[in-house]
Amino acid sequence: MKRISIVVPCYNEEEAIPLFYAAVKPVLAGLPVQAELWFVDDGSRDGSLTQMKALHQADDSVHYVSFSRNFGKESAMYAGLEVATGDYVAVMDVDLQDPPSLLPKMLALVETGEFDCVATRRVTRKGEPKIRSFFARRFYHLINKISKTEVMDGARDFRLMTRQMTDAVLSLKEVSRFSKGIFGWVGFHTKWLEYENVERVAGETKWSFWKLLIYSLDGIIGFSTMPLAIASITGVVFCLIALLLLLYFFIKTLVWGDPVAGFPMMICIILLLGGIQLFCIGILGQYLSKTYLETKRRPLYILKEKE
Repeated sequence: MKRISIVVPCYNEEEAIPLFYAAVKPVLAGLPVQAELWFVDDGSRDGSLTQMKALHQADDSVHYVSFSRNFGKESAMYAGLEVATGDYVAVMDVDLQDPPSLLPKMLALVETGEFDCVATRRVTRKGEPKIRSFFARRFYHLINKISKTEVMDGARDFRLMTRQMTDAVLSLKEVSRFSKGIFGWVGFHTKWLEYENVERVAGETKWSFWKLLIYSLDGIIGFSTMPLAIASITGVVFCLIALLLLLYFFIKTLVWGDPVAGFPMMICIILLLGGIQLFCIGILGQYLSKTYLETKRRPLYILKEKE
């Protein structure tokens, strides 16, 4: 019998873990495959690991890995994919915003052999702050314009993959990970399932607006070189503007004899050009910093416990 592995990253989710297990276990029992659960404790500071250990003691299909500290959700997902042994591997959030009821349909679609992956996307953002929804939609629009890798608007990490696609994702060992982009970059035939947004059952989201902004910048830098091109084009444009202004003032002085005046204007122009230069240097610095981190070749996570 084939096996399905469910990877569940967790960070300070003591309240949500029992609720997730109670919701997903009956669904897994009804699947025509053997199932295993892999909880990944991303350095939680509450009783998340205790909950995982209790479930492991009561159910031998439940396993867990625990990090030495918090390495982030991307590292937790990678660790879960590494330890998963199933022919099919799914990634789910523990807060039940990823409906377990979709698993039977996802498995049925993958088992047809027509699809290598069945992924989910939210068609509504009910319950989410409007400002966050606005910027999220702008991000998806932007990255699909400047990147060759398609990132579906509203895409969730909740997806079911074949072993072949899982191994392809694991072959990308970059430190600065943006999984939504990685899933798209490796290719394979993906079927998208749409559903309405679901509120988390317990706890609070770990994704603040600032963290989401940094994460989106990682995605843009990781899957597009367009910002570098923008920096180059900006430099060329401002050089042309400077030459045209120089020519304008030169001709104006020769024809009308007007002196070139305007100290405040000169200060504004200097500040503008200085700001543009720093902006372009900042773009280069972001790419350089990512390259620097990759050359260190540090592990994505450090394992403390595994059962």
